[in-house]
Amino acid sequence: MVTQRTSLAGLSGFLTAALVATTWPSLSHGDEPCNELDECRVLIEINASDGDIGFHVLFDAEGWRKARIVGPDGKQIFSEHARKALKDQRLTENFFESAEPLCEPELAEDPDDRVVTLPEFLARFPEGFYEFRLTIQNEGVIAGTTLLSHFIPAAPADAEFDGTDITWAYGDDLGECVTQPDGFVLAGEADIVAYEVVLTPDDDELSPFSYTVRVPASVNSVAVPSSYLASLPADAPLKVEVGAIERRPNGSFGNQTFTEEDGFCNNPDQDLCPGEEE
Repeated sequence: MVTQRTSLAGLSGFLTAALVATTWPSLSHGDEPCNELDECRVLIEINASDGDIGFHVLFDAEGWRKARIVGPDGKQIFSEHARKALKDQRLTENFFESAEPLCEPELAEDPDDRVVTLPEFLARFPEGFYEFRLTIQNEGVIAGTTLLSHFIPAAPADAEFDGTDITWAYGDDLGECVTQPDGFVLAGEADIVAYEVVLTPDDDELSPFSYTVRVPASVNSVAVPSSYLASLPADAPLKVEVGAIERRPNGSFGNQTFTEEDGFCNNPDQDLCPGEEE
C-alpha cells in the first residue's frame, strides 16, 4: 500500500491533539494482588491475520532488584538482575513479550523465518501455574503465582471502520494458525471478558498516535472520538485491530487473539485514500 506522507513540520499541531485523544494500551488486569506481588500475569497472544504467536509477561512489586519466573514443571524460564545505578534505584513494574514466530510453515516467505506451530508452542509453554520470585531489599524474597491456560479465544471477525465507528463480530477460528493439537477447544463467546480495539494510522510517521480502548465482551461497536480523527490528516490511511481476551477462572484477563484489517481511510465519503490502489 502506498501511503500519503505529511511533512514533519506540519505534524506539530495535530500530533499534540492526538496525544490528548489517544488512550495508550497497557497489559493490566492480571492477578491483583498476586500473593506477595502487586500484580502478575502470563498469557498467549495470537495475531490471527499475520499468523504469529507469542508469550507475554507482566509483574509488578515495589523495590525489587532480581526476578525469576519458574514454569509449571519447576524449571526456571526467565531471570534478570538490576545492575549498578539501577540496582540502587530498584525496580517496580516489568512487562515483556517473546519473539513472535509464524505459526504455519506455509506463511514463511524467507528461509530465515522462524516457525513454531500452535502444538509446538503449547508444549513449550505448558498450562499451569507460573511462579514469580523477586529479591527485594535486604535480600528478602517475595513470591506470587498466576495461571496460564491453553484456552484461547477465536479471532474477532468482520472488523470494519466506517469513518466513525469500529465494528466486529465473534469469530470461530484462529485465522492463519490452522494447525491445532488433538483435543484443542477454542474459548467460547461466553468465555471472553473483553475486547481491545485499536485504530492506527497506516503511516510510519503517524503510527505512534493510535487510539486504543478496551470494552466489555457484550460490546461489538466503538465510536472513535471525533477529536482524535480530527487530529489526523484528512484522508490518512488507517488500520484496525480487534482482540478478544479470555476470561480466566478468577475473572482476570487471560489469552488474547487479534484480527487486523487495513485499507480504511480517514474520510467516510470515499473508499480509498489518495495514492492507494484497488
